[in-house]
Amino acid sequence: MAIVGGGFTGLWTARELLRRDGGLRVAVFEKEVCGFGASGRNGGWASGLFPLSNASVIRRYGRESFDHQRHVLQDAVRELGSCARDDLIDARFVHGGTMTFARSEIQRARLLDELSAARDVGIGDGDLAWLDEAELGAHGRVAGALGALFSPHCARIDPARLVRGLADVDEQLGAVIFEHTAVTRIIPGRAGRRAEVVTIGANVHADYVIRATEGFTPNLPRERRTIVPLYSLMIATEPLSSDFWDEAGFAHCETFADDRHLIIYGQRTDDGRIAFGGRGAPYHFGSSVEARFDTNHKVFMNLEATLRELFPSMNGSITNAWGGPLAMPRDHAPFVRVDFDSGLASAGGYTGDGVVLSRVAASALADLITSPDTQSAFTRLPFVQRTGKRWEFEPFRWIGINAGLALANWADRVETEHGTVSRASRWLDRLVD
Repeated sequence: MAIVGGGFTGLWTARELLRRDGGLRVAVFEKEVCGFGASGRNGGWASGLFPLSNASVIRRYGRESFDHQRHVLQDAVRELGSCARDDLIDARFVHGGTMTFARSEIQRARLLDELSAARDVGIGDGDLAWLDEAELGAHGRVAGALGALFSPHCARIDPARLVRGLADVDEQLGAVIFEHTAVTRIIPGRAGRRAEVVTIGANVHADYVIRATEGFTPNLPRERRTIVPLYSLMIATEPLSSDFWDEAGFAHCETFADDRHLIIYGQRTDDGRIAFGGRGAPYHFGSSVEARFDTNHKVFMNLEATLRELFPSMNGSITNAWGGPLAMPRDHAPFVRVDFDSGLASAGGYTGDGVVLSRVAASALADLITSPDTQSAFTRLPFVQRTGKRWEFEPFRWIGINAGLALANWADRVETEHGTVSRASRWLDRLVD
């Protein structure tokens, strides 16, 4: 087996394959070092979230598939923590749940509508609950919060510790990892010839070649329109005082966001920092992925301003800033695919929810490859063995994606400044859907 990409998807896949069949020969190829991409740079939310809304999943795949997927993803949060402990990986896993704050009446109404819709599809109080202002103190507070939706199905992790730990575990299981090895081409198998990985130094043939390149996928030939790389940027504070944390809360390391349109996300780290990120960086023409896009001074400034708005008493300085690309498919749904004829397989397209989804996708890949005639809980997921749409040619995807970012900014600005729902919000919903 040859796996292209040393992030969560590739490393979980190697682990799951070798757990199922210790006699397999597995090689992982990584252009930089394992965890160099989104797997080592993300916000550290190990959540049961899915990139599509509940209504979209039900509309596309049906209620039964929705129920099955929801339970698999919720269970997968706890299972990820168990796997890390079993493998002696200190990933700083704390299963404290996640909070989405309402910081305006508009956000409160929107979140309560979301809660009502969740109840309509069988999601009970134990899976999603409303916390009023008085109940926030038991979890965490941000300035101006009128309440929050709380889900227990999320854990705080240190993603870099997890991904590097997985690399060590894979090597202990027998995988061979080739870091600093760029793959320039993947060739499908045909007419008795096995699939092939082309690197600068050598070519490798394998029964299956698994592409696990996520946001870096457009760098491969003929993959420019498979996903689009969206840049998400982060900042981190210095360790904050115990007085600050006594006031802010988050004693159980609940992750947090609010219900603005332009996504933000945060966590309390193990050493008492706030790691905080968000969208807002532009999509770059032609699905370009370059190291210089990992930093954007304007976005970093906006993130710091937002963080200080959420926590006015925070006196600590910002000590770190970074970013990187995540992968978004055209229909916003992740994918797991195995072509048994060509020997090519792939997984990804998590749109920022990949910490848990990557392990679920890896389990589906491993089940499909090692037991192709047997269905499992993972292979029955609706995004497994599906065919997705390709993105439009340029300049249409550049116009559409950056228009979406502009609409999200506009909608948030109107809601903040005028206290009304913007027409941009409705246009954004139509564009995303």
